[in-house]
Amino acid sequence: MNQLDLQGRRAVVTGGAAGIGLAIAARLIASGARVSLWDRDPTALNKAAEHLHREFPQQPPVHTVQLDVTSAQAVKAARDATIGALDGVDVLVCSAGITGPNVPLVDYPVAAWREVIEINLNGVFLCNQALAPDMVSRGWGRIVNIASIAGKEGNPNASAYSASKAAVIALTKSLGKELAKSGVCVNCVTPAAVKTGMFDQMTQSHIDFMLSKIPMGRFGQVEEIAAMVAWLCTEDCSFTTGAVFDLSGGRAVY
Repeated sequence: MNQLDLQGRRAVVTGGAAGIGLAIAARLIASGARVSLWDRDPTALNKAAEHLHREFPQQPPVHTVQLDVTSAQAVKAARDATIGALDGVDVLVCSAGITGPNVPLVDYPVAAWREVIEINLNGVFLCNQALAPDMVSRGWGRIVNIASIAGKEGNPNASAYSASKAAVIALTKSLGKELAKSGVCVNCVTPAAVKTGMFDQMTQSHIDFMLSKIPMGRFGQVEEIAAMVAWLCTEDCSFTTGAVFDLSGGRAVY
């Protein structure tokens, strides 16, 4: 593991109780940051906090907030609680998300469509909106939104997921330009498929389709995503904003 310097930084990771979010939290802590995990699953939050304490016994315990990122009121309350606990927030990583069902668009349940958009897009919007001002007020910050290669290419039988992640890319580019002179850099990453618990939400045929599109012939690892995200949170990432970083094993063609 390459050494990154996040000493003294305070980070929020949404969807931080499992999968990519938990791996990112671990990499940030390993780099010296204090971390607040935001997640809707209280049981998973407790397990994640215990896991990170065992892995990094010399670091301060992680802060946790159980919330629904689709609620503006809950996000603002989580922001206030986290700023109070950590004395500020320098870094936001938005990793909370769901896949939704794998069905053709013409058969896609309207309620499921709305749920995917609410969590994957509106949740990112609300968290970015809530935490960016504190970073701007101090003249430094890093926001990293987790999008997907599906947002660039559009996976069949995953229209809501693909649309939500395409929107996250556009949101990131827009906010990055708005904050370009503020000292706050806003970027996103677009992983190809990474084997996590989210695979439980997908059909086997859809998993096989995603694997077939990756030239490296394997799924990504959560640690690989975490490594890129952690660098985007450092001072070294100082002239990059509104950018999209592929982690696709060669799948991305533009």
